[in-house]
Amino acid sequence: MSTEGLSIPGISIAGSGPSAAERVRKRGLSLFGSVPRPAVVTFAIEAAAVILAVLDVWLVIPEKAQPYSIWLSGAACLAVVFRRKFPFLAVLVAVPGFLAGWAQLASMITLGMLATRRQLHWQVWVGAALVWCCRFVQWPLEDFAELSWREHILDGIYGVLVAGMPIAIGLLIGARAEVSNKLAELATSRDRERRFHADAVRAEERARLAREMHDVVSHQITLIAMQAGALQAQSTDDRAQETAQVIRTLSKRTLEELRSLLSVLRAGADDDGPRPGINDLDRLIRTSEVPVHLSVEHLPEALPNQVSAAAYRTVQECLTNVHKHAPGATATIRIQGEHGALKIEVRNERARRTAESLPSGGHGLTGLAERARLLGGSFETSGMADGGFRVRARYPLDR
Repeated sequence: MSTEGLSIPGISIAGSGPSAAERVRKRGLSLFGSVPRPAVVTFAIEAAAVILAVLDVWLVIPEKAQPYSIWLSGAACLAVVFRRKFPFLAVLVAVPGFLAGWAQLASMITLGMLATRRQLHWQVWVGAALVWCCRFVQWPLEDFAELSWREHILDGIYGVLVAGMPIAIGLLIGARAEVSNKLAELATSRDRERRFHADAVRAEERARLAREMHDVVSHQITLIAMQAGALQAQSTDDRAQETAQVIRTLSKRTLEELRSLLSVLRAGADDDGPRPGINDLDRLIRTSEVPVHLSVEHLPEALPNQVSAAAYRTVQECLTNVHKHAPGATATIRIQGEHGALKIEVRNERARRTAESLPSGGHGLTGLAERARLLGGSFETSGMADGGFRVRARYPLDR
């Protein structure tokens, strides 16, 4: 192939960045901690909650406190640690420390977590009633009985605040998490709708290309085949009949491949329809009218369909270019499978005779480069010192 070296730009394929739904889910939502977050942040929140609960008890313990009150308050502080896994049990453990001790903040923290996890579940109302009772009832009961009715009313009001505030915060956090989930669902639905629209646009474009290829290319190739058949029937020259037969055969083969391509375009899937593969190289080489030296090494028993088709198209395009740009030159094809990839190298000598002027836009090699990059491989072209041309392609097999 005496084609000049091509500078083929890399193809930029859009990365699989985070979708709108994923971005919504990554937002932090909770003060009491019900959504995934970094381990350091979670540990800091847990430590802060435990420290506050312990300080709330330690700073108010009187000098002559009863030992059981201290133990119950300590158990309430310990309940803060496992409130995430067992929120209702944590409330039940913390309540005695609030009633007979000083663990008010520990009870509020565990009740807030219960409301965050359970929302309007019956366990939340049971926990709220227990926390309210602990704030309303004075321990020991003798002191509670001596309070006036005004003090009872005030204790009841404060009990509503102490039990209601954690529940309100927990319900707010749960509502926010629910809204976030709804937004994530809407974002997912929007992404799915965009994909469906893109698929519809691609399908319409495929159908349009299939119609144009059928109306223009197929029609012209059919006329070529018919003219070759007429020439073969009318000519008495053996050489002319042989040439007409070759033209007719090539035209029929091109029509078959074109129909296969049209079926792929109309189906809208990359793997639909029959396609030539690496097993068809023998037939391709025999009909290429190019002297070829073929070497195949360590070829896997089974190749992915896309890789097999890419290998066939690579050799086909290279032989076409040799026939078109370097007539009379010998092509050397080396196919090697190693290190999880299929490597193809096609080299040709310089032209032995003057090449005919045929239209060429370099789109064939550009298409091969695009195919290689879409398959995760590589494609290189370069001239050689002796005036020849070399093509190297690499297609990964682990797809």
